[in-house]
Amino acid sequence: MTPQPNPQVGAAVKAADRAHVFHSWSAQELIDPLAVAGAEGSYFWDYDGNRYLDFTSGLVYTNIGYQHPKVVAAIQEQAATMTTFAPAFAVEARSEAARLIAERTPGDLDKIFFTNGGADAVEHATRMARLHTGRPKVLAAYRSYHGGTQQAINLTGDPRRWASDTGTAGVVHFWAPYLYRSRFYAETEQQECERALQHLEDTIVFEGPQTVAAIILETVPGTAGIMIPPPGYLAGVRALCDKYGIVFVLDEVMAGFGRTGEWFAADLFDVVPDLMTFAKGVNSGYVPLGGVAISGQIAETFAKRPYPGGLTYSGHPLACAAAVATINVMAEEGVVEHAANLGAQVIEPGLRAIAERHPSVGEVRGVGMFWALELVKDRETREPLVPYNATGEANAPMAAFGAAAKKNGLWPFINMNRTHVVPPCNVTETEAKEGLAALDAALSVADEHVR
Repeated sequence: MTPQPNPQVGAAVKAADRAHVFHSWSAQELIDPLAVAGAEGSYFWDYDGNRYLDFTSGLVYTNIGYQHPKVVAAIQEQAATMTTFAPAFAVEARSEAARLIAERTPGDLDKIFFTNGGADAVEHATRMARLHTGRPKVLAAYRSYHGGTQQAINLTGDPRRWASDTGTAGVVHFWAPYLYRSRFYAETEQQECERALQHLEDTIVFEGPQTVAAIILETVPGTAGIMIPPPGYLAGVRALCDKYGIVFVLDEVMAGFGRTGEWFAADLFDVVPDLMTFAKGVNSGYVPLGGVAISGQIAETFAKRPYPGGLTYSGHPLACAAAVATINVMAEEGVVEHAANLGAQVIEPGLRAIAERHPSVGEVRGVGMFWALELVKDRETREPLVPYNATGEANAPMAAFGAAAKKNGLWPFINMNRTHVVPPCNVTETEAKEGLAALDAALSVADEHVR
């Protein structure tokens, strides 16, 4: 569905936005937000009648696309029955959402603490780990993103941390595996895994194991580049945590709920953390919701000792009703299996064929509906198409690529020198091929900057 163009309304929406809305991660006078008129399935459109295939899934959260009728109906029904209620009470939608999530989490992660999003889930997971162990430090990877709240942004390993980094947040960063740009001079996945694990253990030892409460990792890093951990790495981290009495936290805010072709990315690696954070795909972002899945051992810590934390809107009935409907839709419609199959049969071969045609593509990596193209100036040296954290004129090649994609009707996910292919997990084969064709054409612009 694409409504008739209405530029006058669009101009009014844009004017009100520019007058009153303060946008995140932006210099306010240097941005020009698109006025969006509507969205459905894998598409959205503006007031001028331009329609875009969304290869970003919003911020990688509309795992079942926009306006799924069953989820919309569930929210409407819940609003008519019980719009809101305090978190200290047992509410049907909240209880059922927790049950459905716990059914799908790995191992004994059977207790669910609800939050309003991914960042506060990370806040509470680290707080639980510190209280459980009595230790102050948390180890987190460079090339990671864990959220925009104070603790979560200090855990983050990319430049979004810098402006808010206190240096006193009890966070120590380390290098996780990334063979394409190895920090360990590795030549094979096995070498990268072994050397990354040795580096992590050295970090633990030199920091003092008795001071380390938790290690937090995105199971598959998201905005940092969709680097799939090599075989054995996450199991090795699990073993190090067990060896030193450290809580293992997996951040599945972006990777969870079908994005990798499994309910949770941890299932790809047969690993069970002590705490696992989630948000985004749990209800496709229809109403804000996040949470922490908690192991039996950590839950026992707070069996007779109050947990000192909570949120006014924790487990909000509208959000939980949306989660119940989303999880049921995903199960009934085989969305997780579809993401795995389409990723393997259409997205991966399509991206690898594109890479063969475009010298600007240095590497293709991913799984399910979670893919990244790393764009380079030189395949031999692997020099990025734009410098790390480039802005302004230095970022012009990526900006030109993005503009070309939008001109072709594709809304791309761009971060630094990468474009990510992260459409809704229920995108159709026809839509996926349409997006790949638009991406293929837009990459010709990136090729102009190859040496």
